[in-house]
Amino acid sequence: MPHFLTRTRTGLAVSVVAAALAVTAAGPAVTATAAPKPGVRFIAHLDIAAGQRPENITLEPGGSAVVTFAFSRQIARIGQDGTVCVLATMPEPPAGSATPALSSPFLGGVVRAHDGTLYFLYATGSSDLTGLWRLRPGGTPQRIAALPADGLPNGLTLDPGEHHLYVADSVLGTVWRVPTGGGTLTRWATAPELAAVKFLGANGIKVHDGAVWVSNLDQGTVLRIPVTRRGTAGPVQTRATGLVDIDDFAFTGSGDTLLAAINADNEVALVGPDGSHTVVLTGADGLENPTSLAVRGGTAYIASGAYFTDNDPNLLAVRIPDGVK
Repeated sequence: MPHFLTRTRTGLAVSVVAAALAVTAAGPAVTATAAPKPGVRFIAHLDIAAGQRPENITLEPGGSAVVTFAFSRQIARIGQDGTVCVLATMPEPPAGSATPALSSPFLGGVVRAHDGTLYFLYATGSSDLTGLWRLRPGGTPQRIAALPADGLPNGLTLDPGEHHLYVADSVLGTVWRVPTGGGTLTRWATAPELAAVKFLGANGIKVHDGAVWVSNLDQGTVLRIPVTRRGTAGPVQTRATGLVDIDDFAFTGSGDTLLAAINADNEVALVGPDGSHTVVLTGADGLENPTSLAVRGGTAYIASGAYFTDNDPNLLAVRIPDGVK
């Protein structure tokens, strides 16, 4: 089985789950520059010279993944055989534009609706391009809602009814809500828990069990914000701490257990409903600054951007054991 860190911050139950996760990795193999470690299967080793650094991921019914390449301004599909197909390249921002916190144009979160429409976030530091964009099958990208040019729209999630999208702004410490048809956005949630401390605040975001969940990279937290009957934001609840540099996350099932990408540390942590957490994957398993996760059919897909390792951006898959909820 792959090597796992023994640094544990949790009880026996989550430890057992972590051990099970370690020995049940699965997914298609591809030709690689180095042999995959036992228990982990790489779907794709990406082209770093071409700027293929995946920032966010959404899954398609046929088993392919759609990713945003953060700084090459591209949306791409990665097939089960590792083939990369660029779906769209975003326009360059005006000369002199600088994306807040990052300087370079940035493609962030991406989600897929049931009809195949992709929604994604583009940040440039310019008011003409920063915002929520839509890409329909066979179409071209269209901005459907402008977002503040002085912010960094990063994480994106879609509610189960596909009526609204929620955007985590890492610079402004805000969760925005936007109708899927576009138009007027709402400053849905602002709170100190969402704010940046040194670099980036609100980052990953998911709708789960009647609430919007948000990670905060600087504060190392996972937050739960209930959606009230009126659709407004309830009080912010801190559900996990001690996860500094947490990027994206994904729930493993219908319960509140989740997997968290710890970007700078090359780790994925399993976080229990009580907030306890254990590192279950490390750089020894192929992680290169993991940026995002998606779960489907008992498999977790993990994208690595190699932002700091500058080595091997990739996409790998790990089987989630049946006992994880």
